[in-house]
Amino acid sequence: MDSTQKDSRCPKKVLTSLAYYHGVDLLSEEFAKIMDENDPLRHFRERFAFPKNGTLRGSDSNLVDEKSDCIYLCGNSLGLKPKKADEYMQAQLDKWANMGVEMHFEEPLPAALCDRYGREELGHLVGADPSCVTLMNGLSVNLHLLLLSFYQPTNIRYKILLEAHAFPSDRYAVRSQAELRGYNPDEAVIEVSTRPGEQTLRTEDILKVIEDEGESIAVVCMSGVQYYTGQKFDMELITKAAQERGCIVGWDLAHAIGNVELQLDKWNVDFACWCSYKYMNSGPGCIAGAYVNKRHNEREVSHLKGWWSNKEVTRFQMKDECDTAVGVDAFRLCNPPPFLVALVKASLEIFEEAGMTNLLKKQFLLTGYLEHLINTYFHSGQLKAPSCIIITPDDVSQRGCQLSLIFSYPLQEIHKELQKRGVVCDVRLPNAMRVAPAPLYNSFRDVYRFIRILQEVFSICKSEGA
Repeated sequence: MDSTQKDSRCPKKVLTSLAYYHGVDLLSEEFAKIMDENDPLRHFRERFAFPKNGTLRGSDSNLVDEKSDCIYLCGNSLGLKPKKADEYMQAQLDKWANMGVEMHFEEPLPAALCDRYGREELGHLVGADPSCVTLMNGLSVNLHLLLLSFYQPTNIRYKILLEAHAFPSDRYAVRSQAELRGYNPDEAVIEVSTRPGEQTLRTEDILKVIEDEGESIAVVCMSGVQYYTGQKFDMELITKAAQERGCIVGWDLAHAIGNVELQLDKWNVDFACWCSYKYMNSGPGCIAGAYVNKRHNEREVSHLKGWWSNKEVTRFQMKDECDTAVGVDAFRLCNPPPFLVALVKASLEIFEEAGMTNLLKKQFLLTGYLEHLINTYFHSGQLKAPSCIIITPDDVSQRGCQLSLIFSYPLQEIHKELQKRGVVCDVRLPNAMRVAPAPLYNSFRDVYRFIRILQEVFSICKSEGA
């Protein structure tokens, strides 16, 4: 995969050129095999545990080999388990069993110091100075802690802007923050909506709301990548426009970290937070992360504190007054769990080894391959035939791994038939199926097999609807 391929910005053109170079049909299984054989990241697949068909609730033993790996295209919802996670977790359990309280200062990952780990690695993933990032809490908790500090409404500037149909937890958090300060959330929360008949937001519409409402907006708080549509927002441009209007800007990076390029320091983002169980592959409900730009290190505005807000060097002096840490560390409240940090460690080591630049190169081709096959086989031009459309932007600068699909046939039926055949992807109401090949562990043959199975499912739907 040449380094110039991603710069062409059109996956179909690159894939077509590669098929021509290798002398095979782009739509053939042989092409998928060649792409996998030439994939410099292919060996990382072996570092993850794939569920077997026989362990999946919806699989049909008459249709799949129960001992074979499933086709897992759901890393946008829950990433696969790194095999090293067992070893790292067991090391912490053994240390607890063998050392008791002394585990707090014993390597690896001393319990009282384990949140030292990951700063460099997280900094690489989000484009930040390591001192600006930390592991702590869960995403929604971190969002609340950050908003309590950064959302400082005045009589004039009191509104919060987010995208319409944001992930419910974000919407609940933002609206409850407005309520907590005594505002009617229907008035204090601005939701930027799509145009009639369109599925994704236009950047110019977001910028226009910021321009028109900027003097009244205290905080812009949006998703870096929209969970439902898979749309990646222009975080740099939106941040710049909002800050020029005097707004604080924060990003929920749950669907962005480990998925798209991030440059939080360069973009001058004020704050951000993320979970670690999607593309970060750290397990359900695992410890989350937060970022605070270093220019806020000397802010006078107060925030909630706990004993982990205290500087590490004086924390165990048990002072009556908090010797508050600097920057993002001041937002920490309590001892992080080494068991969860161990899971993050298992994942971050793989990201460091693979390199985000390499992952993005493969993603460009892998998701582009999925897009091309869907558009080839399931377009809506065939009269009375089941079809699907991709609502995720076709502009690669506005997406990551995920493609969100809307079908002409009942979604639940499509999903059920895919599950029977060992395909794992997810459904999000009202009517989207999210399919996300992850470059760390998915192959081109995974995508090829998914398309063949979807063709089979469509044939069943067509015959039943005849």
